Amino acid sequence: MKPILELSALHEFVSGLDHSEGICLAPNGNIYMGGESGQVYEVGPDKKLNIIANTDGFLLGLAADAHNRLYLCDTVAKKVLRLNEDKSLTTFAEHPELFLPNWGAFSPEGTYYFSDSGHWGKCDGKIFRVKSGKTEIWSSESKNFPNGLTLSANADSLLVLESYPSALVEIPILADGTAGARRVICEMGEIVPDGIALMNDGRYLVSCYRPDSIYVITPEGNLLLLANDPRGTVIAGPTNVVFFGEDLSKVVVPNIGRWHATEFVIPGIKGIPLFYPDKNVIGD
Repeated sequence: MKPILELSALHEFVSGLDHSEGICLAPNGNIYMGGESGQVYEVGPDKKLNIIANTDGFLLGLAADAHNRLYLCDTVAKKVLRLNEDKSLTTFAEHPELFLPNWGAFSPEGTYYFSDSGHWGKCDGKIFRVKSGKTEIWSSESKNFPNGLTLSANADSLLVLESYPSALVEIPILADGTAGARRVICEMGEIVPDGIALMNDGRYLVSCYRPDSIYVITPEGNLLLLANDPRGTVIAGPTNVVFFGEDLSKVVVPNIGRWHATEFVIPGIKGIPLFYPDKNVIGD
């Protein structure tokens, strides 16, 4: 499969990261990433890298609310932590059945959904939600190491990447807030998908831990290779992905296999804005 983008179209965004996996764009326009020793990195328009906090854990998924507070999936603490406006850390989500908090995303009304990947190959993953301050299991149908996820553009379903066996699946959010039946959009074979972002043409942008590649998935379930790095140096385990810039026309991916993040542009494509709920609807 020939990639849509030449590797020369991808460039270094910032370097000096400690094998970052999680990434998010906050309303203030800054990019935030996590490190494997709990670092929280901030990158502003000047592309200078700053460490603004440290959980002493291992950070995976990051999300933000309307006040630029960050929600951090920490695999060591087995919790979702919140980095508050004063840079203090508090527990946002914990549950006795939570094992590997991986990735979270907000709905417009303030519900936070996040994946618990479970054990690799044991098909014991779950999707949790935090609603009105209460953490609970929302769906047990996504068992196959649920990883990156996002709300659909109209927030009526959750799109989840399952890493093993690999697939992009959809779980409807029913009118009463409960989970509908899991539906497979695309089976991905031996690819290990990790991060997902919505494109403004209705397709899905998917970054992969293995191979060192980025794919596009159509709503009909067709898999297209966007970029590939056989040497794993420009992109190396591009585990998550976010659109950024004033018009969301740029893309950045962190590389868990190296020490930098990579940026690129997909001609004619922009991202779909994320949901940043206000603290009064998050219920905390």
